[in-house]
Amino acid sequence: MEKQTVFTREDYNKLSARLNMLKTEGRDDIAEKIKEARSHGDLSENAEYDEAMNEQAKMEAEIAKLEADLRYAKILDEEELTTEAIHIGSKVTLYDMDFEEEVEYKILGKSDIENGIISDLSPVGSAIMGKKVGDIAEVHTPGGKTIKMKVLAISK
Repeated sequence: MEKQTVFTREDYNKLSARLNMLKTEGRDDIAEKIKEARSHGDLSENAEYDEAMNEQAKMEAEIAKLEADLRYAKILDEEELTTEAIHIGSKVTLYDMDFEEEVEYKILGKSDIENGIISDLSPVGSAIMGKKVGDIAEVHTPGGKTIKMKVLAISK
């Protein structure tokens, strides 16, 4: 069985909308590109056709991944979240003692670093789970280095 992935209602809705768009508009767009490329003749030397087929494969892989994520999704009840200690659903402000900078993350089941979301199973996520404001966590990186992060704030 797959591991449950934890999402906020907002994040779940975004993924659902993305999946719906890919299954409708995305597939229609790719089908049109493939049809257009086929009309150009010999498929064995048709770069446009090859590109459309590659694009279709990537899109189908993304659809399969989104379907799996949503199938095993658990939606957080954000009303039940507390700010006493870090847990899944927490928004945290940390001070990276090695780089001497503040960083902010939201802890969920899947990482999305570009949007400030880290997994509870990531090195940082697992190191800070259960910590309180003022605590220092030692994060063991995949490269073997240990960095220290101080918890500055916890919010919902």
